[in-house]
Amino acid sequence: MTEVILAAVQMACGSDRLENLARAEAWVRTAAKRGATVIVLPELFDVPYFCKDQKPDGFALAAPLAGHPVIERMRSLAAELRVVLPVSVFEQANHVFFNSLVVVDSTGAVSGVYRKSHIPTGHGYQEKFYFNPGDTGFLAFATTAGRLGCAICWDQWFPEAARAMVLKGAEILIYPTAIGSEPQDPGLDSRDHWTRVMQGHAAANLVPVVAANRIGREQGESCAVTFYGSSFIAGPTGELLVQAGRDEETVVLAAVDLAAIRARRVAWGLFRDRRPDLYRSLLTLDGNEG
Repeated sequence: MTEVILAAVQMACGSDRLENLARAEAWVRTAAKRGATVIVLPELFDVPYFCKDQKPDGFALAAPLAGHPVIERMRSLAAELRVVLPVSVFEQANHVFFNSLVVVDSTGAVSGVYRKSHIPTGHGYQEKFYFNPGDTGFLAFATTAGRLGCAICWDQWFPEAARAMVLKGAEILIYPTAIGSEPQDPGLDSRDHWTRVMQGHAAANLVPVVAANRIGREQGESCAVTFYGSSFIAGPTGELLVQAGRDEETVVLAAVDLAAIRARRVAWGLFRDRRPDLYRSLLTLDGNEG
């Protein structure tokens, strides 16, 4: 048996970065005490969701990855607790900026970096103003808890990204998230759609999925966003193993057996019977192969 205990931290994120970091660390410690092996925090958990507005002073929240204070603190914490921590940060790389995820192994070493590929834009989610599209491609990171496929928020809506990560060898899919209300349409609630699309990634690839979201109402200059929490862990057939509520700070955990899932995935034939020679239209925007 190769059991891994997965955890998703759900928390509010305020304007005080040190307070956010202290809250995140407390939840990581709670998860570790409950046996968690891989602990996923929300997207950009050390800051408020600044992308509600297009404001140049938001770029001051970014820092280079080398010596990044959030990463260094989480590296020490991961090594102390012997847990794997995917850490979401706002990265400055010379004159460009990325929404990045640094995978910290249980030794405190960095396994690798992923930069968010799909960048949304819309009322309340003005991310194209701040983030360059990621240039890392979709990856699978080797850790002491297995190979993690890590993507970020809007990436989670694209089945191509999930499949690419699993093709690279990912055994678990990780999605740090900041998603909630749609300020332009108060009647639109995407929570169930959001959950189901990632359940589909789990089922289509026979891998567990962990999604960690923030909670709370965050006010900007042009609008406010109420994040709907509902962080969850799905099993390899898409079943919901556990899901948090909409407005509670908490950590949810579930155990999975990666060896048993691997045997099931191979026997089911999903990757044996693929026909990549017929999928060329996926490399186009409009499906026209010319």
